[in-house]
Amino acid sequence: MAQLIALAVLSALVVFVCYVRERHARELSRLRSVAETAQRVLLRPPPRRIGPLRVAWLYLAAEDEAQIGGDLLAVARADHPCTRVLIGDVRGRGLASVGEASVAMSAFREGAHRYPSLPELATAVEESICRNLEEVADTAHDAGEHFITAIMIDISDQGPQAEMLNCGHPPPLLIRGDQVSALNSRRPAPPLGLRALCVLNDRTDWFALEPGDMLLLYTDGVIEARSPTGAFYPPAERVASFSASSPDALLHHIHRDLLAHTGEQLTDDAAFLIIERTPSHHLHRPLVASHADGRTRPQPAGRHGLAG
Repeated sequence: MAQLIALAVLSALVVFVCYVRERHARELSRLRSVAETAQRVLLRPPPRRIGPLRVAWLYLAAEDEAQIGGDLLAVARADHPCTRVLIGDVRGRGLASVGEASVAMSAFREGAHRYPSLPELATAVEESICRNLEEVADTAHDAGEHFITAIMIDISDQGPQAEMLNCGHPPPLLIRGDQVSALNSRRPAPPLGLRALCVLNDRTDWFALEPGDMLLLYTDGVIEARSPTGAFYPPAERVASFSASSPDALLHHIHRDLLAHTGEQLTDDAAFLIIERTPSHHLHRPLVASHADGRTRPQPAGRHGLAG
């Protein structure tokens, strides 16, 4: 009788434990589904084709089970025939930076089709960040300065001209055939969110994005990724060693190479955005270069880097 009672009690405990475990598993599944949906809404993945461009992107979050962190990227169409691109990095890392990233992406998407020039769009994004940053920033755990490094790019549908405004972000890489060059800004603007300390730069840099060219944008988590021996990841050198015919193929090579470099361990969020101009939309037009007095003049497209 004692054995039968013990067996019955043990069986009841096993059933109860299984019930509790299954209930927790269902709750965790629902929470994960809600979190993934919320993260997709905030990040809003860019389309694979937009205007004359092919797009590939990758987001690697440092937090376990997270799909988004302190990095941000967005692609939008403007009313005039062009595509506008944003990539940025919130000071700090992980899920605590999601609110700040969402403010920047929302302001960019809202203003991309409203403002005719890139400096006007950058000013609108800066004002929105300054208004809302204190409400969404995690000041309880991080009382330091809060700002966002970013790059905004305007890529015209008509001809190879493209315009860039760099707000303290690592320079993008222009890939033309087997040559890779960094698009260093001649006069970078300060990071977004620091309007009280300085005036936002309204000068932009022009460069040529020819048919077949690819533009690689990335965040600080890429260049600050370390190997087990402490070596930083060199994106320009590594990209020059790859042979890729499309943004997706190049992204695949970079992803595998970065994980191999770090030993599958990322300590910071990392994001990639690769843009290729397709040949079918190419119109031969002169590149336009900006001057300090605001005037423009036609100029032949250069082979490397920014226009003079």
